[in-house]
Amino acid sequence: RIIECLNEILFIIYLQYVEFCFSYSHYLRFCSLRFCFQAVYFSSTFRVSASQEGYDEVQWNSSSESHPPWLRFHLGITRWELYPQHDPNMELLTQQIATQRIVSAVQKSGGTQLKLVMSFPNYGQALFKPMKQEREEETNYNLYYFSDFERHNAEIAAFHLDRILGYRRVPPAVGRLVDVVKEIKDITTDRKLAKTFFTSPVGNVCFYGQCSYYCSTEHAVCGRPLNLEASLAVMLPDLSLAPRRSWRSPWRRSYSRSKLAKWETEPNYCSTIKKTAPYNKGTRLVDFMDMVILDFLMSNMDRHHYETFEKFGNSTSLLHLDNGRAFGRHSKDEPSILVPLQQCCRIRRSTWLRLRLLSLPQYHISDVMRASLSTDALHKVAPLLTEPHLAALSRRLKTVLDTVSLCQKQQKEAGRESVFYDDLGSLEK
Repeated sequence: RIIECLNEILFIIYLQYVEFCFSYSHYLRFCSLRFCFQAVYFSSTFRVSASQEGYDEVQWNSSSESHPPWLRFHLGITRWELYPQHDPNMELLTQQIATQRIVSAVQKSGGTQLKLVMSFPNYGQALFKPMKQEREEETNYNLYYFSDFERHNAEIAAFHLDRILGYRRVPPAVGRLVDVVKEIKDITTDRKLAKTFFTSPVGNVCFYGQCSYYCSTEHAVCGRPLNLEASLAVMLPDLSLAPRRSWRSPWRRSYSRSKLAKWETEPNYCSTIKKTAPYNKGTRLVDFMDMVILDFLMSNMDRHHYETFEKFGNSTSLLHLDNGRAFGRHSKDEPSILVPLQQCCRIRRSTWLRLRLLSLPQYHISDVMRASLSTDALHKVAPLLTEPHLAALSRRLKTVLDTVSLCQKQQKEAGRESVFYDDLGSLEK
């Protein structure tokens, strides 16, 4: 028992040094776990006995090959992306999240709708969002955007679309069929969650948890009779290790049934934003436009805030989190999402080139998206996006390209700055 306690103390010390490494990763580009280990132990092996039921014994050394995929993911985060373009760790990471045994399930505090934190034997964690809406259903036109459901397939599709666009700013998300009894009810230590389980009149096991919206018997999520579709997104490093800053979106909606936001009434609103920190220098404005384009393509109206890692300061890309209200409608586009691009007429050259590439017949965005989504485990149950949603992607991409072309014409006629932020100049040299 004494040895186990000592090992647990060493594990805590290790986590503190992970924080140290992450603090300096904006200088080092990535954290070397070898450096962390040698700084603490001057030893080649790190070991923690499995003191909690269901968890694996931890035995890592200075080689990244010994680290679980979730830790490799955390230590690979840089100021510009969550994971590299050709990441050998990604396949194993997503596979483990989709198949690994779940040892703990508790409600995540905060937020407006039901979410759980799932833990795995190798100490990795994922954010669970249950299926609440059939894929064929569209969001009710009479429903305000702030009252919409969060969709599990939207979280998964957002990860794939973000990667296709070359951003890599959405945490990896996968689909999974979860047994609501064996993998939630029987293992949860969350008493408030456990009290909300019941059996429906047709014999399905249901639960609703506690949250601001849609947590009641009328809005319960149910297995069929036990299995429930869900998205599981890899958790980012704990806030105690890697604090994140939340930024209010300059183009935030009013979240009112009667009032309009300032940007909806002032055509020259962007002129003020361009003079305001942090949008007045660096890449923050074009980073924001990347997010606007992503949101327009997937029709996400609920981007009231965004986050960045504090350690990277203002010179860093944005994190594209909480995409559950995307892909609600395919029959209607929401032009107001694209207003920031229309008002500011500013976009990364690399983003523009990627969008043009995805408009070509051989790299059509709907075809690339279909192929990418087919690799997810839930594709065997049903395609994650219906064909009308894929067609909407192509239609919306054309709208984005047309908007940029119009900006080019307007800027040229007015003698203003170029539409394009040239982030490829250094590569050309």
